[in-house]
Amino acid sequence: MASPVRWILWTLLVCFAALQNAALRVTMRESSLEAVRGDSVLLPCSFFTSSDFSRLNVIWTLAPFSSPGSPVQVIVYDHGQVIKNPSLIGRVDFTGLPFSADIMLNETRVSDGGIYRCMVNNPPDTADPGVGELLLSVLEPPSLPVCEWDGAVDVGGSVRLSCSVEEGAPTPEIRWEKVNPEEISLPINMEGELSGSVQIVNVSSQTSGLYRCSATNVLGTENCYINLAIYNSEAAPGGPSGVLPGVLLTLVMASVLLALLVIILWLHRTGQDGRSSRRRRRRHRKAEEEECYNEIRYTPSLMKRSFV
Repeated sequence: MASPVRWILWTLLVCFAALQNAALRVTMRESSLEAVRGDSVLLPCSFFTSSDFSRLNVIWTLAPFSSPGSPVQVIVYDHGQVIKNPSLIGRVDFTGLPFSADIMLNETRVSDGGIYRCMVNNPPDTADPGVGELLLSVLEPPSLPVCEWDGAVDVGGSVRLSCSVEEGAPTPEIRWEKVNPEEISLPINMEGELSGSVQIVNVSSQTSGLYRCSATNVLGTENCYINLAIYNSEAAPGGPSGVLPGVLLTLVMASVLLALLVIILWLHRTGQDGRSSRRRRRRHRKAEEEECYNEIRYTPSLMKRSFV
């Protein structure tokens, strides 16, 4: 009887010792997650422990995609107190303590993307491994691209079409196409991840038309447009090279109008002078007639006759 009893006691002692030195196990229910910018996302972290929670310690850290070698602390639970990264206050919190280490991240931003690590410690349990990882990607639709052009738009010249976009995750794919009068895909020169251009040389009238730049990722597409018009400098004097003839034509017309104005003023002045001369002649004749009348009226012979 003693032998079975000792065996039972030894088994209970081993089990008790095993419980006292049980390993803490951490499990990440997801290895990677995606969220759209502005949405909320739950980052799961489960653990198993044989001890009470009086000494439970949970630490979440983030190694951002922008600087993977410089992890930052996100949120900490230590002996009943919660400590948050000041830049994340109001956006992150635990959801299941003390039974799970899940956290909720609200109003997600592209900068929230990276590798998250959940580290759990609950003495006297030992952690094996005690750390879990998951990758979070925050998606963002492309912003509205900006289309620009520069170069010579007369026949035989060279034109450069450029397109740039400021936002988008994953990085938007940029494409240039001519959509009117016919749809043609154009080879593009990428200038960094968010900008691309098209160089068109020896342009002709067939180059004229509507061009579209598209920025596309998994969340959608945004477009901008350029309406390109090519001028024939020889056939279109109003074009860029027809400025001098236009100026000369304007000067000639102005000279003609000035000459007409001078002639009109001269004719008007001549008419006034003629009318003034006629008025002077009429006054002169009238004066002569009055003088003649006076001479006849006051001659001596007339005076003598008047006294006979």
